[in-house]
Amino acid sequence: MDLTEKQIGFDYKFKGKIVNLRVDDALLPNGTTAKREIVEHNGGVCVAPLDNEYNLYFVKQFRYPYMEIVTELPAGKLEKGEDPFEAGKRELKEETGAVAKKYVDLGKLYPTPGYCGEIIHMYLATDLQFGEQNPDEDEFLEVYKISLEKAVEMVMNGEIRDSETQTMVLKIHIMKQEGKI
Repeated sequence: MDLTEKQIGFDYKFKGKIVNLRVDDALLPNGTTAKREIVEHNGGVCVAPLDNEYNLYFVKQFRYPYMEIVTELPAGKLEKGEDPFEAGKRELKEETGAVAKKYVDLGKLYPTPGYCGEIIHMYLATDLQFGEQNPDEDEFLEVYKISLEKAVEMVMNGEIRDSETQTMVLKIHIMKQEGKI
């Protein structure tokens, strides 16, 4: 069975600095039509800085949509056309002050595929050297380290709720178990 839907029309409802919202008319596989609400987003990047003792460096920052402080790995949005790897290096330096000698591509994550086109590019960063942080002027965060084992525990007990952080912590944990890092 062909599961493909085809866009047959669209109407932008909002165009913003970070996201656009459009409503599409979609032709379904059975020949009927449906409305699809789509959030357009340039995508993002998330970097897991891991030191030689298997500690990960996290940031805590207030996330307005949830009205709470969230624990997450360093991350940020991509500018239109920006190379994800270069953005990851930039975000790592800005948020933690770290520069890595080695990076491993951990793949892509679709955080909300039902309505948003955002793709998050994930990287493991090792062989770290630390310097000065340089967060964006509207970015307030605190950096701290947690052992990989403790981070896995925090994911499993719900203390870490950020999707890309959960995914990356568990991927890195498995990589360590398999002797890949």
